[in-house]
Amino acid sequence: MDIKAYIESGVIESYVLGMAESQEAAELEQLSRQYPEIKQAIDEFEAALEKQSLAAAIAPPAGVKEALFSSLESEFKKDRSQGQVASINWGRYLAAASVILLVVSSALNIYFYNQFKSTSTAYQSLLAEKNTLIAENQNTQTKVLDLYNSMQMMSDPTVIKISMTGIAGKENNLATVFWDSKSKDVYLLPNKLPDAGANKQYQLWAIVDGKPVDAGVMGTCAGLCKMKNIPNASMFAITLEKKGGSATPTMDQMYVAGKVG
Repeated sequence: MDIKAYIESGVIESYVLGMAESQEAAELEQLSRQYPEIKQAIDEFEAALEKQSLAAAIAPPAGVKEALFSSLESEFKKDRSQGQVASINWGRYLAAASVILLVVSSALNIYFYNQFKSTSTAYQSLLAEKNTLIAENQNTQTKVLDLYNSMQMMSDPTVIKISMTGIAGKENNLATVFWDSKSKDVYLLPNKLPDAGANKQYQLWAIVDGKPVDAGVMGTCAGLCKMKNIPNASMFAITLEKKGGSATPTMDQMYVAGKVG
């Protein structure tokens, strides 16, 4: 098990904040008993939350202390004036103090609840951003690897390069086929082709014994697009077809063509 990746997945933060599902929480609790690193990560995050809460703590509303003592002093004066100092009604004072403490406690509860919601929202936002960055990084790594493999393949002396130039009326178009003479795999590089548009795709054709053979439709790819395996061909061409390709080429939609050798 990759402990580091598990800790960085966000499950510990969700668990401590009370947002983890029951199955996820049970799994984490079991793993924390097996792996000290996970237990330590839980303790550290709980300590960090506690430290943040204490740092953001607020004092009771101004005047609460003064109001409490003022109320008590008034009661003492009233009792003295009535000659009842010995029979002070402590229950009344305690009730007044309890009400004031209840107000303060409620204010603090609301404050910490809002702090918790704010922290939870910020955490969820950071977690989503982290997952997005990881996905983008993986996507970039995949593209870089595809480009590297494409460059390696294009420089291989056993790979035949067929330049397909634009036909009459479409002279600005250009595409290149790289045909592996050993495996017979075909790769397409769309050097310069206009956007296919909605519900359309470029389709590669191999001319075998004077007849067009489907060599695959061009999708979105980084670097070279891998097409179908073609054992033998004398020429390659590209036409613009409906999405998914056609059984036969639409000749008036041909964009480029090139002979082998």
